Amino acid sequence: MLRILLLLAFLVAPLSAGGAQETAKVAEPRGVTILAFGDSLTAGYGLAEGLGFAPQLEDALRREGLAATVIDAGVSGDTSAQGRERLGWTLDSLEELPDVAILELGGNDMLRALDPSVTEENLAAMIEALQAREIEVVLAAIPAARNYGPDYVAAFDAVYPALGERYGIPVLPFVPEGASRAGLLLPDGVHPNFEGVKQIVTAFTARLVPLLD
Repeated sequence: MLRILLLLAFLVAPLSAGGAQETAKVAEPRGVTILAFGDSLTAGYGLAEGLGFAPQLEDALRREGLAATVIDAGVSGDTSAQGRERLGWTLDSLEELPDVAILELGGNDMLRALDPSVTEENLAAMIEALQAREIEVVLAAIPAARNYGPDYVAAFDAVYPALGERYGIPVLPFVPEGASRAGLLLPDGVHPNFEGVKQIVTAFTARLVPLLD
């Protein structure tokens, strides 16, 4: 009888170890796929590969314990109308749809002093298209330059919170205060350099992580 008990103990031990390994496998970082859909700010304009917004955001989220994959779908110079035109085929070209889309457009509309109501219409159409595919949307708010006059600034800045309220989506400021100061921009004085993008990503990540949780 003792021999039988010892034999059973020997056979059960590996099974217990295997069960522990299976438990360890379950405790993996949470995975999420994010589409960064925008203009030059998400495309990493003027920066070497791997230094732009999407790769920096992916690294930042992974440091927070999220097994994130961030897809760079930024096109420099895109207006909201151009983004609206390419959103469908961008999504169709992906092997799998993302869990979340960061929608960052409108800056080039503002630089061209386009009617904010047109920007709002285009952004609304993109939000609806993403939600129709069951993709969670995070709207990145771009502030209007203060030299466009108080009426235009007020109208443009109101676009993002209005859309957030209408569609029940989070609106996060994309450019933190101070990100445009000297030393954080490329020589063109408009686009952020590596350190500028890093500051944007740090502030954006702090607000994004609680939403992903």
